[in-house]
Amino acid sequence: MPVTSTTPSKTAAPAEGAASRKGGLPRGARRKREFTTRRGLAIAAYMVPAALFVAVFTYYPMVAGGQMAFRNWKLSDLTDTSWVGLRNFADVFADPAWGTVLGNTAVWVVGSIVPQLVIGFALALWLRRRFFLRGLYQALIFFPWAISGFLIGILFRWMFNSEFGVVNDLLQKVGLIDEPIAWLADPDTAMVAVLVANVWYGVTFFAIMILAALQSIPDELYEAAALDGAGKARTLFRITIPYIRTTLALTVLLRVIWIFNFPDLIFGMTGGGPNDETHIVTTWMIKITQQGDYGRASALGLLVVAALLVFAVFFLMATREKKGARP
Repeated sequence: MPVTSTTPSKTAAPAEGAASRKGGLPRGARRKREFTTRRGLAIAAYMVPAALFVAVFTYYPMVAGGQMAFRNWKLSDLTDTSWVGLRNFADVFADPAWGTVLGNTAVWVVGSIVPQLVIGFALALWLRRRFFLRGLYQALIFFPWAISGFLIGILFRWMFNSEFGVVNDLLQKVGLIDEPIAWLADPDTAMVAVLVANVWYGVTFFAIMILAALQSIPDELYEAAALDGAGKARTLFRITIPYIRTTLALTVLLRVIWIFNFPDLIFGMTGGGPNDETHIVTTWMIKITQQGDYGRASALGLLVVAALLVFAVFFLMATREKKGARP
C-alpha cells in the first residue's frame, strides 16, 4: 500500500526581482496621499504666521502710505487730513525743482548703469581666466558690495574734500590740476563726484552676476570657434554675449531699479546739495518727508512705483527671447 507523505509541500519562492504587492502597490513604492480637509487646514495653519507678518509689515504700510497721496496729510496740521484727490500730484509737477530732479535722476541712472556694465563685464572676462591669486583678486573686487551705501558715500565725501581729499592730491601730483577743486560744493562737479562713487560701488554686482553666467558657457564652444578661426571680437559678440543675454538683461533691470531707489550714497556725500543740484527723485522724496508733507511725498512715491513698473514691463518685453532662438 503506497505511503502518502504528510509533510507539507513548500511554496515555491517568488523569483528574484519580482515585486511583491501589498494593497495593490509594489514594495518600496510611495502611496500618493490624498488631499483632505485636515491636511488643508494644517497647511493653512503653517502659512498664517508668515501671511500675517507680510500683511502687517509690508502690505498695510503700502496701502496706508498710498492713501496718504490723496489726502492733505501734513505734520503741521494733523487735524485736517481731508481727501484732496490729485492735488498732491499736481503740486509735485508744479514744483520748480521737479524738472531739475527729473533730469538728475536720468543722469544718475544712465551715467551709473553704462560704466558699471562695461567695467563689470571686462572684470568678469578677466576673472574667468585661471591665473595666480585669482581668488584674492575676486575677494578684493567683490568686497565693496558688502559695505553699506551710506558708508561708501561718507568715504567718498572725504576723498573728494577740497582741502585734504585724496582725489585733489593725486590730480595735483600728476599735473592734471593746478589747484584743488571744490568737487562737492560746485553744482557742475557734484554730480560727477557722486557718479564716480556709484560706478565704483556698483561694478561689483555686474562682475559677480556676469562671472557666474560666463562660467556656465561650455568650453567646447570656444574651442570650436578657435578652430574656425574666429577672433576675440567675433567670439565675444557671436558666442559670449548671446549665450548670457538673459542674465545681462535681468542684471541691467535689477540695477536700474536699485539705482533709481538708491538715495543712500547721495545723502552720504552731498545730502542733495549744493542747492539741491544732486537731488534725485528718491532723495527729494525723503526731503519732502522731512519737511512734514507726507501727502506730497506719498504722491511722489506712487509715481516712482508706477514709473518702475512700466519700465520693467517694457524692458522685459523688449529683451525676452523668442521661442526657438539659439545663441
